Amino acid sequence: MAATGSNRSSRLKSWLPFRSTSRPSRTARQARLAWLFLAPMLLALALVAGWPLLRTIALSFTDTNLTDPTNWQFIGLANYHDLISDPRWWRAVANTLVFTGISVGLETLLGLIIALTLNAHLPGRGLVRAATLIPWAIPTVISARMWGWMLNDLYGVVNALLLTLGLIHQPWAWLADPVLSMVSVIAVDVWKGTPFMALLSLAALQMLPRSVFEVARLDGVSPFGIFLHITLPLIRPALMVAVIFRALDALRVFDVIYVLTGDNPSTASMSVYARQQLIDFQDMGYGSAAATCLFLLIALITTLMVTLGRVRMTAALSDR
Repeated sequence: MAATGSNRSSRLKSWLPFRSTSRPSRTARQARLAWLFLAPMLLALALVAGWPLLRTIALSFTDTNLTDPTNWQFIGLANYHDLISDPRWWRAVANTLVFTGISVGLETLLGLIIALTLNAHLPGRGLVRAATLIPWAIPTVISARMWGWMLNDLYGVVNALLLTLGLIHQPWAWLADPVLSMVSVIAVDVWKGTPFMALLSLAALQMLPRSVFEVARLDGVSPFGIFLHITLPLIRPALMVAVIFRALDALRVFDVIYVLTGDNPSTASMSVYARQQLIDFQDMGYGSAAATCLFLLIALITTLMVTLGRVRMTAALSDR
């Protein structure tokens, strides 16, 4: 028996080095196979996104005009100098940041409230879930046009309802007033984007273990305490992903603002400003500079959000 045990241990020792040396090669083969499968997607992404981006950056250093695209000159950073000297550009930047901060914040809050409600065991929960997704399923241009009719100051149903309830004494110009136009655009975007936040929050809530909540209730933790100290930290990664996706959409917003208010400086975003320079003024070089700055700003904010989310997640894990 002793000899058999020693032979078995010697065979095991002789097998272990083989196993340790074969693992890196197997991992390398898996990595090469993964890159092989990703190659078509990366190639398509480079052609669809990479080449137009590089082309836009290159055009931003020229004075290319749409009336004669072949006749251009290299002018260096002149477009960027004119851009940062234009107060309309900085107003578009401010409009975009205000729109993003308020709309994404409201969508996150309302989406989380709706997700918590739908996560409860209520009768007709499936029907309510389907109805909640209707605003998100409607194309943005169609929903913006629909809300444009509803917010019309002469025949819009919103003014008619507020006048009937006695909340206002005369029709409001929702899409013409500098303040009300931004409020209207944000409200329409919140109506459109809240179901997306609710859907991702609900998916995160349904993945949580029920035993944790049962133990917390047995320990006498209040519902608000359970949400603050258990639910919110557990769904924070999924919620952070949803916030990043919505922030990216909000930073490059174009359709809802352009359909509702056009080129109104009170609501014009950076994308609307870039389109105006490219199409209306046919200044392809200057418009490309605006589009490049928009890309750089989005990349910077996304990097900051991802980095901040990782730092918070690392700190939370270290505290545990």
